[in-house]
Amino acid sequence: MTTTLASGTARRAPACAARTGDDALVAAIAGLGAARSRRRSGRIGARPARVVALVPAHNEQASIGIALDSLVGQTRRPDLVVAIPDNCTDDTAAVVTARGDTLVRASVGNTDKKAGALNQTLEVLLPLLRDDDAVLVMDADSALDPGFVAGALARLGTEKDGKTIGGVGGTFRGGPGGGFVGMLQRNEYARYARDVNRLKGKVLVLTGTAAIFQVRVLRAVVAARRSGALPGGVPAVYDTHVLTEDNELTLALLHLGYAILSPKDCVLETEIMTTWRDLWKQRVRWKRGALENLVDYGFTRVTARYWGRQVFTHLGVLVTGAYLVSLIWSLLLAGTIHLHPVWMSVTLIYMAERVVSVRARGRLQMLFAAPLIVEMAFDFFLQAAQIKAFWDTVTHKERNW
Repeated sequence: MTTTLASGTARRAPACAARTGDDALVAAIAGLGAARSRRRSGRIGARPARVVALVPAHNEQASIGIALDSLVGQTRRPDLVVAIPDNCTDDTAAVVTARGDTLVRASVGNTDKKAGALNQTLEVLLPLLRDDDAVLVMDADSALDPGFVAGALARLGTEKDGKTIGGVGGTFRGGPGGGFVGMLQRNEYARYARDVNRLKGKVLVLTGTAAIFQVRVLRAVVAARRSGALPGGVPAVYDTHVLTEDNELTLALLHLGYAILSPKDCVLETEIMTTWRDLWKQRVRWKRGALENLVDYGFTRVTARYWGRQVFTHLGVLVTGAYLVSLIWSLLLAGTIHLHPVWMSVTLIYMAERVVSVRARGRLQMLFAAPLIVEMAFDFFLQAAQIKAFWDTVTHKERNW
């Protein structure tokens, strides 16, 4: 979320330029260790894991307070919250500093967007933590439901299908606003959450809106990048050369033999795009980023299903094209729409799925989803973004965030 200065308003010095420095972060982690030791005095047992929440933010003065409030409101609150203002031209840092409950560590000279800002802080943070500690990374335009951290910690480090769960993400619902385009996104996110819940938390990607990782897992990623076992070229948690750092980190964890999960009690609300233009840019970036991540990793046992999903997605584009051609052909020849029984069956199944899959959003949304033209038009839009992302990838068009 970006706040634009009104025309004619004098531009002040970037508030995000102020930073606490690494010493403050070192002291904060040391303080956590001392506090935990006092609480455990006289008790026997393993030391409880500490949770450090990182909130990168670029011009998020209007929303970061809500994000931080959601961390304070957790049933299992993080032990430390670190806001990371990155190249801000607004008062993001000042808003956070005024709260008094969050450490501010701004990025310095970062040219690598969110991934670069996170890497700068993680480079200092990881050596200070224990292997069984956890790092939560969340966007400044999102808000966690109260049970998110507790639900994630209950799964983190446990076994799933013979593999250790190294990362836990969430399912998300769309925030308010955006009118018609906002409503379509909220319905889309509701369908995604429904699918994830039906699959008992099985997901392809740990969402960048909010995810939590064991420290030992993040250290393993850094070591693998250093050795060349993972792409990136630089020994850091996040690959700064990609468009979708969350998707790439997911692939990194899976290639290192870890499992991922998005359980139903890890839920959050995230900002939606309020214009068609912004939504188009977001989806082209997401889809192109996913394609380029696969190219970087190549065809492996892990990426095989991701490549398969890409193939089926593009086949879906072709099927949609054939569907449209059949409608146009019918209109041109007969002056009316006459669907072949096969296409009629496809249409009825599509309409039923659109209605049932938004049941959680209420009867009004189910009614809205029933007309074919509304939902199908949105699908055409998303498929057009898929085509654009594919074309930009094969032509190596200059990337834009």
